Amino acid sequence: MLHVGLDLSRKRLDVHAVDEAMTTVEVTGMLPDRDGLRSLVNRLAVHGQPVRAAIESMNGARFIHDELERLGWEVEIADAQRVKGLAPLACKTDKIDARVLAELSCRGLVPAIWLPTPEARAARERARWRQHLVRHRKSLKCRIHAVLMTFGHQCPVSDLFGVKGRRLLEEMQLPEPWSTSVTTSLRLIDQLTQEIDECERQLRLHGAEHPDMALLMTVPGVSWILASTILGEIGDITRFASPAKLCGYTGLCPRVYQSGSKDRRGSLSKNGPKYLRWALIEAATNACKHPLYRDHYQATKKRLGKQRGKKVARVQLARKLAEAIWYILARHQAFAPAGPSRPMAA
Repeated sequence: MLHVGLDLSRKRLDVHAVDEAMTTVEVTGMLPDRDGLRSLVNRLAVHGQPVRAAIESMNGARFIHDELERLGWEVEIADAQRVKGLAPLACKTDKIDARVLAELSCRGLVPAIWLPTPEARAARERARWRQHLVRHRKSLKCRIHAVLMTFGHQCPVSDLFGVKGRRLLEEMQLPEPWSTSVTTSLRLIDQLTQEIDECERQLRLHGAEHPDMALLMTVPGVSWILASTILGEIGDITRFASPAKLCGYTGLCPRVYQSGSKDRRGSLSKNGPKYLRWALIEAATNACKHPLYRDHYQATKKRLGKQRGKKVARVQLARKLAEAIWYILARHQAFAPAGPSRPMAA
């Protein structure tokens, strides 16, 4: 069997192939497109051996993975951070990275990551695209508020972008080019709102087909938008052996530094997908008002003080929600708060 290391950049794919004896067979480079990958497969096919390849996780790696597997190769996507831990390099170039990946594949040491199915990728993209549009709309709204503050105008209405707020903006006498900036921003906000509404319609349509959507919406603070995002980002729940594993994947756990008798906790690791962290924090922001979590949330916030108590309490609640979500998805049961295992005697 041939073992191939692939290092991807914007305009080039560096390739290093070795055999089972770890002897270099081929070193080359090509364009990372369909024609380039097809020519690579044909070039190594003359050796008459099956091929196993490894490529680091980055934007575009999944395209390389899918195309090469369609052409008959066995391809693994390696965790970039864990590759650095396995093979720290004093001199790092694309060609050296490709050779290191080939040697790791030959030794069976590739730290491969889990790949979602095409359906799961599509679900992720719908939720992520909606959040991207919402972020742009929020930026435009903040820009309009900044223009009003620049010229000393107050905002006497609760919603500046409602009917009364827009009438107020039309009556304001703003000089150029700020007047045109506000008008254009309002037009873009309306266009983004239409696109967001269409994204939400698609999320509802596809979310209704998911068997766990209704179960996940029983969690306090989780609506159908957050449920769609969480389901898409988690993917297959069976790859997490316990609630602690899922919490670690979210990146909401603190870093741990241990040496001898010393045990120090740092900031959040933020290892997993940022969209999953966002969804859990949003859910915690709403769940902190639920009777089940309100008292503990307020006690934690008060104990840690005004400066950081609110943030820490919200992250702690987000971890609790992640644990509850693991039980819901693993057991296919609706949310049920923990309680006594047997009724108390009267």
